[in-house]
Amino acid sequence: MTKPSEHKTVQARILHYAQEIGWRYVPRDEAEARRGFDTDGATPEDRARPASPYFGDLLHAQVRVFNPKYKEAEGALIGDFQRLNADIYGNRDLLSYLRNQRKFFCSAENRELDLTLIDYDDITRPREQWRNVYEVTEEFYIHNGRFGTREDVVFLINGIPALVVECKNAGKDEAIALGVDQIRRYHEETPEIMVPEMLFTATESIGFAYGVTWNTLRRNLFSWKHEEVGNLEAKIKSFCTVPHLLRFLKDFILFAEKEEELQKIILRQHQTAAVDKVVARALEPRRSRGLVWHTQGSGKTYTMIKAAKLLFKANEAQKPTILLMIDRNELEDQMLKNLAAVGLGNVAHAGRISTLNKLLDEKGQDYRGIVVTMIHKFRDMPADLNTRRNIFVLIDEAHRTTGGDLGNFLMAGLPNATFIGFTGTPVDKTVYGKGTFKTFGCEDDQGYLHKYSIAESIEDGTTLPLYYNLAPNEMLVPHELMEKEFLSLAETEGIADIEELNKILERAVNLKNFLKGEARVKKVAQYVADHYRENVEPLGYKAFLVAVDR
Repeated sequence: MTKPSEHKTVQARILHYAQEIGWRYVPRDEAEARRGFDTDGATPEDRARPASPYFGDLLHAQVRVFNPKYKEAEGALIGDFQRLNADIYGNRDLLSYLRNQRKFFCSAENRELDLTLIDYDDITRPREQWRNVYEVTEEFYIHNGRFGTREDVVFLINGIPALVVECKNAGKDEAIALGVDQIRRYHEETPEIMVPEMLFTATESIGFAYGVTWNTLRRNLFSWKHEEVGNLEAKIKSFCTVPHLLRFLKDFILFAEKEEELQKIILRQHQTAAVDKVVARALEPRRSRGLVWHTQGSGKTYTMIKAAKLLFKANEAQKPTILLMIDRNELEDQMLKNLAAVGLGNVAHAGRISTLNKLLDEKGQDYRGIVVTMIHKFRDMPADLNTRRNIFVLIDEAHRTTGGDLGNFLMAGLPNATFIGFTGTPVDKTVYGKGTFKTFGCEDDQGYLHKYSIAESIEDGTTLPLYYNLAPNEMLVPHELMEKEFLSLAETEGIADIEELNKILERAVNLKNFLKGEARVKKVAQYVADHYRENVEPLGYKAFLVAVDR
């Protein structure tokens, strides 16, 4: 009797945990029969060649349940799927089917009707009332006439494979990386199977990496975080739970055109949590402020876009107006490009003060949709220009955009709106109750509606840690001088923005004189040059220098 390998043990555990959270286990033989394997074939390749990735009987039955007027023959829909390109474009098209965005022709009514493949109300239903069929199987084999691949574990919804799990032996070095390499190979050798599969994970029972299919670059792979670190059961029962996977399919996978290339993006845990909190706060009648701190490089733009989209679609919002406010021209252009890239409609650009006033005027155009504009366009806005409550203002770089008169005009012009500030710059805890906190964080105990800190980003591997060593004492700024001319002013004024801090530095005459003293500059230059030659250059690295001025 052969001893089961570690990765087979991991596989068995995943199947067991999946069944405990509502997935029906389909044995391999049953799965292959339902997929149309030729049971008389001499080799696995011969048996699998005509096989489909789908459970066609179930898919057709569910389509008939959800669409009583659908009269196409069994297999017609799978034929449509199989005509999709076996690439990222086909994957995007199939996701539109899964999101119920396609049509079918109803001959009885001589018109096209919406085609429903998945009932997303299962997200909020108790398990015994689920309308979709959730199944999990193993050793999912496919052969395209040239290559064959065998996926370890596959999760299917209404007969459509949506998630693939690659299991590895924990005893191997870089086991997760090997699992991801397998996923990459599936894309290269049998892309047909990757057309319906939207998500993938790789695990050796301790680590648990996840991402979206058709995007396996290292920087786009993420570790699924759970408070019970290293607990496979906890990770499977949180990541693979039915409501969670449905939310990914419905809301948290994006396609975006960048530089004429289609890219697929998944929102990470901190992004999905922030999106849900922003939407909940916007729809809450008693509170109208919120501050989201997501450290630089954590996908803040896509978080804002997705929150805007969900708010626009929310029935409770009753055809709202959503303002996406940017503070610089180049960021405004980038936001417009991102909105176009993800295919978001109902977007207006208020490039002029007069345009913004016309769009918002409650007695005039009273525009319903998404408006992209800049904080400066609110200058001299009339008070009470629009008193509707279903106006939601999402403000980028909020720590530097809403101070002073501009913020006053904004909030006076839209007195009943909800204001959510986003910042990538941490706000000093000592300034709680001032500045950005006072404007946006007044309704949350710690000042934040949601926070994703630099420390968390470093832990996730998306931000590199900063290592430093102190220079000799004679080069360091005396703390008394720093406190008197810089730190105390920054704290008093509640400032965290670089440009504002530089203005304070301009006023710190004695501090600048010390920093720019000729003898000190010479010492610093010698110290930096020696450190570079001894520690950086031998490793083949580069460096950059930051100073008070050139």
